[in-house]
Amino acid sequence: MISPPKNPPTRGRPRTITRERIADAGIAIGLPNVTFVGLAAALGVSHMALYKHVPSLAALKGLVAEEIFSRWDIPKGRVDGSGGLQAYLTEFTHSIQTFVKAHPGLTPYVIRRLAATQPMLVKIDQHQSHIARAYGIPKEQARWLLATVAFHCIAVADTVYSVATEEPKVNAERAAEEAEMEAEFRQGMHALIVGALLLLERGEVLGL
Repeated sequence: MISPPKNPPTRGRPRTITRERIADAGIAIGLPNVTFVGLAAALGVSHMALYKHVPSLAALKGLVAEEIFSRWDIPKGRVDGSGGLQAYLTEFTHSIQTFVKAHPGLTPYVIRRLAATQPMLVKIDQHQSHIARAYGIPKEQARWLLATVAFHCIAVADTVYSVATEEPKVNAERAAEEAEMEAEFRQGMHALIVGALLLLERGEVLGL
């Protein structure tokens, strides 16, 4: 994470380098393509000036990834629990699918716990607490369910959209191929959700 400049900007002139502007530029460029030179050019500053705010390329990409995650509008569960937990988890997977597709290169930052920053972990914990309250289940059950669904959904979605953009091109149109993979993806996630809920119902989840 970066800290705001200690000295305020010159009166009448907006700050050229801010966390928000860095994140906006990084998101526009795309995580896989982020470089110091490219992002500095997008901001209209020198890459040495950017180095004064972010110490390394890894930190730069981490900043962008953290900001992408912070802007993700994770669907909320119904306060009264209506609609059911299965329906919510299905909605959750759809949100993850859209999220992963929109941000290539983000997966390593959200699927590996050690790569997640403290603000990301706080957001995840708050989401788990919210779902536990909304559906009247223990926090540990909510944590396991959401972590299990999210892990597999992120991994599979990343694979689907990575493969869909790779060569060689086959005779079938790429859009049709992607749609077919997405249909299989949804079926697989449905099976995972149903199975996970059944395991909880039977008390067969180790450690819970």
